[in-house]
This record gives sequence, C-alpha cells and structure tokens, in this order.
Amino acid sequence: MTIGFIGDIVGKPGRSIISENLFRLKKEHHIDFVIANYENASHGFGLTQKNCDELFDSGIDVMTGGNHSFDKKEIVTLFDTHNLLRPINYPSVMPGSGIYKGSVHGKKIAVVNLMGYYTMPMVDNPFTTIVPIIDTLVEEGFVHIIVDIHAEATSEKQAILHLLQEKVSAILGTHTHVGTDDLQISNGCCYVTDVGLSGCCDGIIGVDPKTPLDRFLVGIGGHFDIPTKCKRLLQMVVFELDETTGRCLEAKKIKYYDSGDVVISQAWIN
Repeated sequence: MTIGFIGDIVGKPGRSIISENLFRLKKEHHIDFVIANYENASHGFGLTQKNCDELFDSGIDVMTGGNHSFDKKEIVTLFDTHNLLRPINYPSVMPGSGIYKGSVHGKKIAVVNLMGYYTMPMVDNPFTTIVPIIDTLVEEGFVHIIVDIHAEATSEKQAILHLLQEKVSAILGTHTHVGTDDLQISNGCCYVTDVGLSGCCDGIIGVDPKTPLDRFLVGIGGHFDIPTKCKRLLQMVVFELDETTGRCLEAKKIKYYDSGDVVISQAWIN
C-alpha cells in the first residue's frame, strides 16, 4: 500500500493548493491513503467545520492535530463525525481521540497522533505514553502503524524514532513548518524530522512577515496574518509499505509549487 502524508496545512493557501492538486497527485503516484495535519488550516489556528469538509473533499482520509487543535471550539463536535485526531497524550478528559483504526486494501492500518513536550501545552509524557499504545496495537494485529509526532524539538522526534522504529511503519514530524532533509528508511521505518508546511512558502512559516519581524525587532507581538497572495507549496511524503509486514519499502518527498515546478527527493536507506 502507498501512503501520502501532508504536513501542517497553513490557511487558505495551503487548503487551495491541496484542493487543486491532491487528486491528481494521488493518481500520478498511486497513493491509496492520505493523512494530513490540520492544526493551522483555518487562518493559521485550528480548524472550522467548513474547512474540515473542504479538506476531506479534497481527497484526505485522516487528519491529525497538535497544539492548535482546540483553537476553534467547533472542533469538539467534529471529532464525532470526521476522521480527526488530536494528540493522544492530551489529558484523557479532553474530547476526541488520538488514534485512528481502519483498513486499506483490506489490511488494518492505525494512525497515532502524538505531541512533544518542549514549548508545547501541558500533556502527558509522550515517551512513556506512546510505548504501551503501540504495544497494544501490535497485540491487536496491526502491522501498518503511522505516527505523527508534533513537536518543536528535533531531539524529541529523533528519540521517538529510536524508541519505536522496530514496531511502527512510519514516523512523520510536524509543527515547525520548515521541512527537513533527513527523509530516511531506518530499519524498515519511514522517518523525517519535519515534513514542512503546505501553504505560503515566501513568508515566515506560512504567515505574512510583518508581525514576526516586529516581534523580533521590537519585542511587540501581534496577530499573525495569512497572505492573500503568495507563492504556494504543497509538501508531501509518499511511502510504500509491505502489505504483509508493514515495513517501509520506498519513500520520497514531493514538493509541488503553484508555478508547476516539482522537486522529488528519495529517502536515504539507513
């Protein structure tokens, strides 16, 4: 089976480049199942019902969240009606689930949404939380297990790789919006520290540069705005999993620009 993973979708530019191109990219790259991170999809903060429906209609199958999952309060009811996740290590009293269980080509697949510690909201320890969850999935017969680790610190993401790589199919980093160049297959596990944003690629992490620059120059914050006009980029990791073992066979990173330019890089096999 072939899986596509889209990193943080940032505002309307991210939604639009996905809706315009995802079905075509799925066909061109024979993608069976698409996962995407929604936490910045509605003007940079959270997810509205309208934008949720728009993204699922664009060809996405499951969406993961992060520290902005609850910025739009209407998401609470969407958890019951859509394949939406929030980090599994939020307190258990929080609405929603951190795990999706389904099937592709008749094979069981699980998607787990995990959040790191550094600079993030107060959550349970991601490292001690995730191990028994993955062990339970393995006991239930899941061999196709994909983890979105939503974290600021690169060390936390790499630690999750070394903790879980023997048991899961893929570990994809999100949150920083800046894609890293370390896509690899490590002991049969697809890994990248950060997939990178889908949205404006000529600003600062997807937003208009003015407010971030003001904050850096004079220490005064403001509201981050998503530009109405910008150069757009869709970033997606595409990886093929063995249908019997769940191990990753091939992986590549696709960077599709709205100019029509495409950059594809192959994973390093470790």
